[in-house]
Amino acid sequence: MPRSVNHVASRARRKKILKYAKGYWGRRSNVWTVAKNAVEKGWTYAYRDRKQKKREFRKLWIQRINAGAREHGMSYSQFMGAVNKKGIELNRKVLADLAMNHPEAFKSVVDSVK
Repeated sequence: MPRSVNHVASRARRKKILKYAKGYWGRRSNVWTVAKNAVEKGWTYAYRDRKQKKREFRKLWIQRINAGAREHGMSYSQFMGAVNKKGIELNRKVLADLAMNHPEAFKSVVDSVK
């Protein structure tokens, strides 16, 4: 008796991967093995970079807060130490936004911690 192979399921699996590879350049978009490798590598990068995105934004916020604090004669570490000691519950994202887009509000925060 011949071996039974579920071609419907395997074709559906391949079609699903090829659907994810739509828009890739060259053979990556239509050759099964190349597309499978490209899609899996893309998923790996996506997973990794979801973590790295958080790090990158935190670095950006710290740089912006540092620049804003130095305009008022404080370093970043002195400023954040004073903010924490005063019990001001503004996170780095909000402080960075204040430093960049609302300098007068950031100045009032700096004055309150000095």
